[in-house]
Formats: sequence, C-alpha cells, structure tokens
Amino acid sequence: MQTTKIPATIVTGFLGSGKTTLLRHILQNAGGLRIAVIVNEFGELGIDGEILRGCGIGCDDEGNATDGTLYELANGCMCCTVQEEFFPVMQKLAEMRDRIDAVLIETSGLALPKPLVQAFQWPGIANVFTVDSVVTVVDGPAAASGQFAENPVAVDAQRRADPNLDHDSPLHELFEDQLSAADLVVLNKTDLMDDAARNSVEALIRGEIPAEVKIVSATEGRLPLALLLGQGRAAETTINLRQSHHDHEEDHDHDDFDSVVVKLPQVDRDRLLAQLEQLVAQQTIYRIKGFAAIPGKPMRLLVQGVGRRFDQHFDRRWNTAEVQRTELVFIGADLDEAALRAALNNAVIEGAAA
Repeated sequence: MQTTKIPATIVTGFLGSGKTTLLRHILQNAGGLRIAVIVNEFGELGIDGEILRGCGIGCDDEGNATDGTLYELANGCMCCTVQEEFFPVMQKLAEMRDRIDAVLIETSGLALPKPLVQAFQWPGIANVFTVDSVVTVVDGPAAASGQFAENPVAVDAQRRADPNLDHDSPLHELFEDQLSAADLVVLNKTDLMDDAARNSVEALIRGEIPAEVKIVSATEGRLPLALLLGQGRAAETTINLRQSHHDHEEDHDHDDFDSVVVKLPQVDRDRLLAQLEQLVAQQTIYRIKGFAAIPGKPMRLLVQGVGRRFDQHFDRRWNTAEVQRTELVFIGADLDEAALRAALNNAVIEGAAA
C-alpha cells in the first residue's frame, strides 16, 4: 500500500513563456516515470493536449488516447474553477494512486498560482498529493524589453474590458503573483538575450522572490529533470505565508476570451504562415496553437504563435488510421471568425479533401 504522497509540479507563467515546451521536455526525458498531466487553457480545443500526445503521452502504442494519463481543463482559468474543475480530476487520480509516480499541472497564462496550491490542503487531496514545487516560467526577451508578455497592452486591455471584474490588477501585479508562489524560476529563451539583458531580468525577478528561490536560465525549457522534479517543497504547507496582490479577495474573474477553432485539409506551409502573420496584424490575437498537414510530409507540422513570433516544427508521424488534417485554435479578443476562415482557406491546397 502506497504511504508516500504523490508529488505534483505546478508550471505557471504568461502566454508564450514556454510552459508547454517545458512540459514536453520533462515528458520526453521522464525515464519511465508514470506521469499524469493536467493542462488548463481557455478555448474549446485542447491543442496543448495534442502537443503532449505528440510525445506519446496519453496514448497507447498505436496513438490512441488512453484514460487517466492526460486531463484537459478547458472551461476556464484553473484558479477560478478549482472546485468545479480541478478537484474532480484529482479525485480520479487519487483512485489511480498506485499507477502514478508524479503529476504535472500546466496552468493557463492568466492563472494565479496561490489558490491552486492552497487546494492541495483540502481533504481528499492532502492525504494523497503534495506540491513538489511551483515552477514559474518567465519570457526573458519580453521581460527584458520592459514587458511581461509578448503583447502586454492587448492582454491588459483584455483584462480590463469586463466591468464585472472582482479585481482590476495591472499585468505587472499578476507577474509578481506568479513569482511570489515560485519555488523555482525558469528564465526562458535566454538564447535570444545578451548578458546585459539577462542580468537585468534576473535582478527584476530577484526583487520579487525570497533569497532561497533559484533562478535558472534555459533555452526551450531544456533543464535537467533532477532540477525540475523532486524538489520536495511541500509548497501547500507554506503558501499562506507568501504574499500576493489578491490575498484579501474572496474570488476573482478573468475577462472572456474569444476562441475560434479552424479545421482544414492539407495546406501549403508558406502560404499558411503568411496568412497567420497577416491575421495577427489585423486582429487582436493573443495565441495561435495547432498543427497542419503538409503535402508530401509524413509528419504533422506543429505551429505555435505568440504575438508576431511563430515557432514551427514537425512533431510526430501521422498514424496509419489518422486523417491528415489541419487544426488551429485562435485565442484573442473580438475575433472575426469569418475573416479567419476566409484567410486560411487561401492556404488550402487546391483539390485537397476536407
């Protein structure tokens, strides 16, 4: 009978900071650890789940989804829906405790970590799980330029748009709250920074965290697993001592996101990227995530965009019985769905089956 608690690592950080990339790195190098994954995002399609499945997580040997490994919470910010969304998933995992070595949780970009960590004190969770650590991922180049996200003006405007918000905190306060909960800070994308910029951002971060919290630099989240896992912090036992900007609020809400999912057949790679760049310039798009089917290529093209920066690579082979299709999710404000679809249709290969 298992007597030790199952460690859970919570990964937080703004949209585009590299949280999913960090999770993918952990999973690809897990060395046989049985890891349950919880991903949380706004939008009706769990593209982050697709990315993780590309690593073989949540699938059997044939690429078919299996139960109990990957959970996607797509009905809102995890810090707002802890009781409704998160707790039932943890109950399911508790029933499988003999088959799980660790839990990885990726929060949404606007989530407050503290309420989630506090949830590990609840009966039914506290006797099975412990928060091994909270890992906060920081977008180095964005922070170096005086911003905290790729497009902070748009994100802040989106946060302020709802007159019914219980709090009206600027973006820097959320940045500080994500740091205040951290047991480890990953300064990501340092390959895009010079020494002066990195030192400046490290000084900024150091001013928001206790002396014992380490800051580590990374490119694409590539760090030793011995550093990321097994910290043994039991963060739920000390989280109430960590101050945040929202300690005296009973609840909080985030502004509504617009989410549009576009499904297409095979597309031309160059035309697709060109259309995406045009759409980002024309509409308030915070994030683009998905995959594309490219003619003559046996693998999916994974596409992720934050602001006007796009990352792309082929992540896995198409399965034999799998329909080779293109599927993209757009997260933003006041999205013009018709314009999105019309623009992307320009990238479809003529005669390709839908």
